[in-house]
Amino acid sequence: MPHSSPLLAILNQLEEPFMGELLFDQLADIVFFMKNAVGQYVVVNNTLVQRCGVRDKSQLLGRTSAEVFRPPFGENYVAQDLKVIESGRPLLDQLELHFYPSWDVGWCLTTKLPLRSKAGTIVGLVGVSQDLRLPDATKAEYKNVAAAVKSAGANLSEPPTVMQLADVAGMSRFQLDRRMRQVFGLTTGQWLLKLRIDAARRQLRDTTDAIAQIAYDAGYADQSAFTRHFRQATGLTPSEYRSTASSAGTR
Repeated sequence: MPHSSPLLAILNQLEEPFMGELLFDQLADIVFFMKNAVGQYVVVNNTLVQRCGVRDKSQLLGRTSAEVFRPPFGENYVAQDLKVIESGRPLLDQLELHFYPSWDVGWCLTTKLPLRSKAGTIVGLVGVSQDLRLPDATKAEYKNVAAAVKSAGANLSEPPTVMQLADVAGMSRFQLDRRMRQVFGLTTGQWLLKLRIDAARRQLRDTTDAIAQIAYDAGYADQSAFTRHFRQATGLTPSEYRSTASSAGTR
């Protein structure tokens, strides 16, 4: 490749291979990691150390997510890792709920890319999970999408399509997606999913409503589709989340 020679010229002068670890140590809202072919951590940043509630990086290296995170989250992360490693297909901007050691929750976007050897075999993966930022309501971009946001929140049991939200905002789908990324860091579709899952989480935590009713209130006519989307985002089934939130006081 034409650009590879300048890159190799720099890399060949480095005392140690550049992994990006020290760079990502400076980014408190990003978890960074590299894993080997069986999903064990080989490189981590300080943010991951803090999120796991351990003292230093050595306590994570050589361990899988299943040995670090509470079940069933750890097992789900391992399954996700092995899917990327075995298939060779990257995981891009996966919207996920993550739990802090305190059991507080937050949303992040996760990307995992397979790492290949010179022979072309997959030897591991590299990944990042970036926290979603809260929108600044004073920004002009937020005012431009406020009508769409309000409309979606008021019609959750019959959630509008992305095109319908774009019409409410007086924008094309592309324009709305661009503004939503500027404000929320998400595409419109990802934001809609987050809105629905957050509403369902609150209802699971605060009420004894049947899961079928909660699925309907979140805009799902099919409870199995609701369970599938909920588990993909949170790592738990709705029943498991209700039990966990009740025992841990999850917010």
